Amino acid sequence: MKKLVLAAALAGAASTASAGNLAEPVVEPPVIIEETGGSSSGWVLPLILLVLVGAAVASN
Repeated sequence: MKKLVLAAALAGAASTASAGNLAEPVVEPPVIIEETGGSSSGWVLPLILLVLVGAAVASN
């Protein structure tokens, strides 16, 4: 009788185990980052800083 109860308990525990659900997984599209400035935008900030330093030196 004990073996029958143990077998029923193990069978009940094994049948209720589930790894997931039936819903379709939500897959988000990959994020693609585009460069808008290109290679010429790298010189704008140093040029502005050079003009500001030149203006500061000229005002002294």
